[in-house]
Amino acid sequence: MFERLGSFVVRRAWWVIGGWLLAAVAIIFATPSLSDITSADQESFLPHSYESVQATELGKKAFPQQVTATAAIVVKRADGKPLTPADEARVGEFARTLQGRNIAHTSGYLTGPQAVAPDKSVQLVNVGLAAPTPDDPALLDAVREVRAAVGPALDGSGLTAGVGGDVATFVDNENTFNDAFAVVGIATFVLIIGLILIIFRSPIAALLPIVVISVVLSVTTGLVAAAGKAFDLNVSQDLQTILLIVLFGIGTDYILFLLFRYRERLRAGDDKRTAMVVSVRRVGEVITSAAAAVIVAFLVLLLASLGFFGSLGPALAIGVGVMLITSLTLIPALVSLLGRFVFWPSKAWQRTPKATLARRLGGAIGRRPALVALGSGALLVALAAGVLGYKADYDFSAGFPQDTESAKAAADLQRGFAAGALAPTEVYLTTGNGTPLTDQQVNDFSAAAAGAPGVGRVQPAERGSDPSVARINLLLNENPVSNEAITLVRGDLRDALHAAAPAGTSALVGGTTAIFADINSANNRDLSVILPVAAGLIALILALLLRSLVAPIYLVVAVLLNFAATLGATVYLFQGLQDKPGVTFQLPIILYLFVVAIGTDYNILMIARLREEAREGNEPHEAAAIGVEHAGPTVAAAGVILAGTFAVLMLAPISFLQQMGFAVAIGIVLSAFVMSMFFVPALTALIGHAAWWPGHGDRRRNGGRHAEPEPEAVAQA
Repeated sequence: MFERLGSFVVRRAWWVIGGWLLAAVAIIFATPSLSDITSADQESFLPHSYESVQATELGKKAFPQQVTATAAIVVKRADGKPLTPADEARVGEFARTLQGRNIAHTSGYLTGPQAVAPDKSVQLVNVGLAAPTPDDPALLDAVREVRAAVGPALDGSGLTAGVGGDVATFVDNENTFNDAFAVVGIATFVLIIGLILIIFRSPIAALLPIVVISVVLSVTTGLVAAAGKAFDLNVSQDLQTILLIVLFGIGTDYILFLLFRYRERLRAGDDKRTAMVVSVRRVGEVITSAAAAVIVAFLVLLLASLGFFGSLGPALAIGVGVMLITSLTLIPALVSLLGRFVFWPSKAWQRTPKATLARRLGGAIGRRPALVALGSGALLVALAAGVLGYKADYDFSAGFPQDTESAKAAADLQRGFAAGALAPTEVYLTTGNGTPLTDQQVNDFSAAAAGAPGVGRVQPAERGSDPSVARINLLLNENPVSNEAITLVRGDLRDALHAAAPAGTSALVGGTTAIFADINSANNRDLSVILPVAAGLIALILALLLRSLVAPIYLVVAVLLNFAATLGATVYLFQGLQDKPGVTFQLPIILYLFVVAIGTDYNILMIARLREEAREGNEPHEAAAIGVEHAGPTVAAAGVILAGTFAVLMLAPISFLQQMGFAVAIGIVLSAFVMSMFFVPALTALIGHAAWWPGHGDRRRNGGRHAEPEPEAVAQA
């Protein structure tokens, strides 16, 4: 099949290129923008069955004027002394002054005796922020306007103030995010161009992936946006960045797979057209199997209960599908036209390297596979042991620079109030049948809530338009996004509040901590489903590729071990050496996307080459040596490019970006170099012919080594 496809693409190269470009232009200009289906609301991705979502929905009905978010203006004396009664009166006047400015999308400006810290160190002014969606840019502008008004309103009062809260934090770190992701994009281009220049010594080979994948990225975003509109799906703001890295990662991999094999066939004496047909025949199945494994891994995310994962999976699968089609059609067509010119001006491609590092490594693996398998396997197991100490961290604010206005305001607030003051736990007491709540019921519940585990303070109950509902905000003693607070809300606190609801009423617990508690539960559930299902489907794809039941088993075990080793290495660094409270809760799914899914590419390339060498008549040890010699440079080059792209994130001054950069970089390094270069070839050599049971995929074919199609027949086909 792949030989026929390669022959068609080579014979009709200009038609393939023209048709592809016409389709790309039509898709790019006829489809909606990705921003039309983008959402930043984490809660919107949780299913309705979770209590925090039910609490939020009840709150929206009972408090229709409920704000989208809040900003906290933290006021204190410039000299650091406790606030006086005159200062408190001045803060009240300050709040009225700000409210009188009628700043768009703001309301409330609530303060008073209840907003003064017990130690009189600070006084809080709560500002409501309202917009159609939580990620509306108007909220950012509102915070900027509030900040601009604070200074003049306090001028000459001896008081100072800072604006904090989630939106204010985003404002302070918006440039940091933008700069970090810009660096990733630039670093991706520089690494791809630089490393391919080193490998092939050709600017044409170096620019080819950049140009082609950039077009593929535009086509993919158009198709994803169209699919989102058609099926009413939202995607996360992270998708654009993740899509960029995925496409440039796998796209460069697939192009390198073809170019390395194309160069090998040119060295063997094939003409440019025959060399490409043979390359597509030999590598096309590998690329298709690798892409199928990645697509399956991404589509398994549809099983996730978190909508964020469910929407991410199909979007990434579309991108990989487009890249697969491109790799088997557009790239072969372009390269077959360029021929040897793709490696211009270098002439090094004409010479077969001698005594290369890959050859020496292959020889060592072939001679001592047991030692290599034991050493590389022991390294992965030792790193995987770190998973036993894994803790999820939900505190994004602690990972941001601490010298910003929002960070300083949060620190001042938490010194004066309970730790949970910036993100109260919202408890909705309701009769559930429309019957009005009595004051006695609300007061009894508030009193009981004050004694619930972890509660530092109970704020006065609020009544909205629905008389059957009351909202009571609780300030926790713990940091509201810490593991301790999340565990508390998910267990003891919820249980206590449910039990404290008076007869005829029920309590729903919501707010930021409750949302993260439910995300934690959903995340744990999703990983327990996604990993086994993905492993099974990837094993099935490998079985179909290799016509074997044995090799897929140890290949999947190797991939899962590599996943655990990557997470363990991250735990050792951040929780161990750097003494962080945990690693970002998103990390396991990020590692799934980039280490399990994409890292499988390297396994497939290596195992396919090992089978190919076995089919040429080489015994298992010799096949391992030759396979590593020929496939090793491709795996190394692809791994270095992708790992280097993520490693740049470690330069960002944001903790979770540093963690993501390190984790994915080390995961790709382990996938490419430890697992694919050492562990899998050594294990395959040890298992020998039994690795291909029952299909005997290593059976010698077509008369032995280098039995390729006749060049003349291919060229004239």
